Amino acid sequence: MHILFLTDNFPPEVNAPASRTHEHCRQWVSAGHTVTVVTCAPNFPRGKVFDGYRNVAWQREIVDGIGVIRVWSYITANEGFIRRVLDYVSFMVTSTLAGLFVRKVDIVVGTSPQFFTACAARVLAGAKRVPFVFELRDLWPESIKAVGAMNDSLSLRLLERLELYLYRCASVIVSVTHSFRRELVARGIDGQKIEVITNGVDISRFSPRPKDPELTGQLGLRGKFVAGYIGTHGLAHGLHALLEAADKLRQLPDGERFVLLFLGDGAEKAKLRERAAELGLKNVRFIDTVSKEQVGRYWSLLDASIIHLRRTDLFRTVIPSKLFECMGMGVPVVHGVGGESAEIVQREGVGIVFESEDADELVAALRRLESSETLAATMRRNCVEAAAKYDRTSLATHMLEALERVAVAGKQTIP
Repeated sequence: MHILFLTDNFPPEVNAPASRTHEHCRQWVSAGHTVTVVTCAPNFPRGKVFDGYRNVAWQREIVDGIGVIRVWSYITANEGFIRRVLDYVSFMVTSTLAGLFVRKVDIVVGTSPQFFTACAARVLAGAKRVPFVFELRDLWPESIKAVGAMNDSLSLRLLERLELYLYRCASVIVSVTHSFRRELVARGIDGQKIEVITNGVDISRFSPRPKDPELTGQLGLRGKFVAGYIGTHGLAHGLHALLEAADKLRQLPDGERFVLLFLGDGAEKAKLRERAAELGLKNVRFIDTVSKEQVGRYWSLLDASIIHLRRTDLFRTVIPSKLFECMGMGVPVVHGVGGESAEIVQREGVGIVFESEDADELVAALRRLESSETLAATMRRNCVEAAAKYDRTSLATHMLEALERVAVAGKQTIP
């Protein structure tokens, strides 16, 4: 089977969509299938093309047996709604053109968060008369409304109509959460064609390790309880609450024990740095994005991993992918997201749930973990045991089985 996969994030980018797509496609190639990925020049989240790449009309490479075609797109940093839409639309156009030249395709997959990539996949599937699969990673455009990037308007309603059209056209929708599936069924989408395949972790790369001594010394972390946020610093993440917690921690009698580490980039990174400087926070470390090969060293520094999103009903439906990386690394989770992901944290016993944007609850959770080695040790053990349930290899196999069923049946609705 030849799988054509469209995504605007792919390694060497290190965000969740890039990692999931790469690991799934690598597994499919290992199973004997041909996979072609159409993507753009790596640039997320700073909007700057990575060294060794150019933003040109066509580049081709082989990555772990995966054929990768990189096309031109309008590149901008992950900030500014209009510019990001131009980025999305440009990739939709150029990926469609590139996909037309990929021959003997059996199935076309388009992945969100934004669904302009899925639009391109839908067009290509129609042109090639093969099934179209929508991998649903985010309820877009609802998510941009939730963070205040776009208000209710005619434009938003038109985007929502396009969203529903894509769901209806898809032979299969691969949802990363059960909450997304329930939402789609409530909106009239046939639940029989929705497969839930959560995010997971590559346990061959993410596993417990001792604290990196070199980084511990460089960052002044010896003898400290280190709580870290690793990931995108965007509007959706509400990270100013973490700075508020850092401010409260330093005022405690034992406050010098605590350090908060922020690793990653995003639209809010500069503002977070400025706010930390205004508050004079000496217990905060900001680190720019590191390579996929290096990120494990930074995970090793953490006594607790903070996962956080803004307080909104929409984010109760998501499962942050870093939760599974925490499990793999054996790092207890301090979880500031409600809903389905909080249920996983509590069910697996891998962390403490706190109310999003409540700095006092975050402080209390960190102090609880720091003060009880027995609790921390139990959670570390639970993390490793739970990680095996979310092994990316088995999840990739599950998705491959869904793709094979659709490809063999040749089911597709063409309006």
